[in-house]
Amino acid sequence: MGIITILWEKWVEFRRDFYKITLAAMIAPLMYLIVFGMGIQTMSHGEPYLNFLIPGVVALTTMNGSFNAIAQNLNVQRLYEKAFDQVMISPTPLWQFIAGQIIGGSLRGLYAGGIILILTAPIESGLIFNGWSFFIMFLNGAVFSAIGVVVSFLAKNHADVPRFSNYIIMPMAYLCNTFFSTEKIPGILGDIVSILPLSQTSQMIRGISAGGSVNFAGIGILLGYLTVFTAGASWFIYKKKNL
Repeated sequence: MGIITILWEKWVEFRRDFYKITLAAMIAPLMYLIVFGMGIQTMSHGEPYLNFLIPGVVALTTMNGSFNAIAQNLNVQRLYEKAFDQVMISPTPLWQFIAGQIIGGSLRGLYAGGIILILTAPIESGLIFNGWSFFIMFLNGAVFSAIGVVVSFLAKNHADVPRFSNYIIMPMAYLCNTFFSTEKIPGILGDIVSILPLSQTSQMIRGISAGGSVNFAGIGILLGYLTVFTAGASWFIYKKKNL
């Protein structure tokens, strides 16, 4: 019941801010597609650059949608509204609260990525998006939702969340296999960037969209990230409860 309650809260919030959420999910990705994909006519790996770009932007959008949906809202609830204190004293098991936040954030990211797929559908790119694509988008959203929970507890004030986005999320958005392949990043830096969750997500969605098979190793890596950050989120929450 705790998970359903959290998801209902996310649904009410989504329904209330539907137009704001939808526009926010559309504007930045559309700019990327227009400027890089249509404005700069190039080729990548023997294909139109737009075919390389669209899967990367979809992955990027799921990351931003999920992280922002959780990190900002939970941080405000914890520091300013003090609503999280009510969760601490409620009979709701904290693991259900964490699971509800992660699932809710994943669904928000999946919605944002789905908008991009709808917007790019008229483009005759020949790209394929199937059930595995949506599963990977959801899993990527879960990873960054869990990161959002961790960041919301690390933040000492409301400005810390945007700072984290500038230092971590934004560099990942540009480097992690979205606008260019990680193969072009030299040395150990390229190796590190290639195993980050967004790089794995972009690579898997891109491979599926080109008609390739599912990379189960990549799914395993995302599940590993999800486990680590969910454990971190649990530690922060249970630590706060026991203070």
